[in-house]
Amino acid sequence: MHKYGNDDHDTGVVAYMAEGDSITVKFREKGYYKYTIRSAGAAAIKKMKSLAKKGRGLSTFISQHVKEGYESKWD
Repeated sequence: MHKYGNDDHDTGVVAYMAEGDSITVKFREKGYYKYTIRSAGAAAIKKMKSLAKKGRGLSTFISQHVKEGYESKWD
């Protein structure tokens, strides 16, 4: 997993792992969520990977656009 963002801003996302057609996101309070092209759509995965790399906007994008579009979740 890669650390998400920096310590200068507060975010619910703390880490991520981008792979092929998916991205796994570690949320501060919610655990791990895996989003795939099948569950969230190719455009959403592409955008999520871009935001993750930039280190900002990922949590907002997920809550506003992807919502429950995860394939699996765990603690």
